Amino acid sequence: MAAGALSRGLGVLQCLIGSPDGVPLARIAESVDLPKSAAHRILVTLVEEGFVRQLEPTGNYALTLKIVSLGLRHLASSTIFELAVPVLARLAAESGQLVRLGLVDGEQLLWVAKSQGARGGLRYDPDHGSEIPFGSSASGLAWLSRLGDDEALRLVARQKPDDRHPAGHNAPRTLTEVQERIQEARATGWARVHDSVEEGISAMAAPLVDPDNGAPLGVVSIAGPSLQFPNARMEELAPSLLATAAELSGLAGGLSQELRAHNQLGVAG
Repeated sequence: MAAGALSRGLGVLQCLIGSPDGVPLARIAESVDLPKSAAHRILVTLVEEGFVRQLEPTGNYALTLKIVSLGLRHLASSTIFELAVPVLARLAAESGQLVRLGLVDGEQLLWVAKSQGARGGLRYDPDHGSEIPFGSSASGLAWLSRLGDDEALRLVARQKPDDRHPAGHNAPRTLTEVQERIQEARATGWARVHDSVEEGISAMAAPLVDPDNGAPLGVVSIAGPSLQFPNARMEELAPSLLATAAELSGLAGGLSQELRAHNQLGVAG
């Protein structure tokens, strides 16, 4: 497949992420800046390959589980995924809340694993595959705290807000507010938010750092309903969160070395 066609196909797939009710053809074409006829040809191919399905009676297009399946198969074969799950489960059991692992992918931060500690009643369990917002989330702030100010604010400024998931009333409105939260996270070693990334949800997060070079590799977070997760509870859990981040940093650093070695072999071959 030509590079241009592949790029357009990937753009169509990204347009469908987070829309279980599907997206109409006209909106897809507009989002990827293509004529409707060209967008339709791409969608027909994706439907034939099993990555997309057309919903009845709306005619909207939606992702199938094939991409999720491929992603999970890839993650299940990686060292960090296998070893991280029990580490996340331990922190989830202690906190009684949702614990997630996010890894850096270029200039994105993506959830790759989770463990739910809430066993009943009020609980928080959002979409697992979404990109993490930088400025309004504890996870984003924890990651940005390991970057320089200019780089951190550049990443915040370039990330487009997701209108499908409105932020909470405490979300930062300016880059100055974001910078203040980043500085607080640097001072404590972890970040916290209340009713920021989402109304009624609080979260805390700590960065994962490469043991060899100090580069940020990802984050580990605890999130739950704000009524259950006040500052006092976060302070109680902070030592466990930081210990978990340190443990996962070693795993993530090992995976980073594996990937670098694999890439070098690929270049050499």
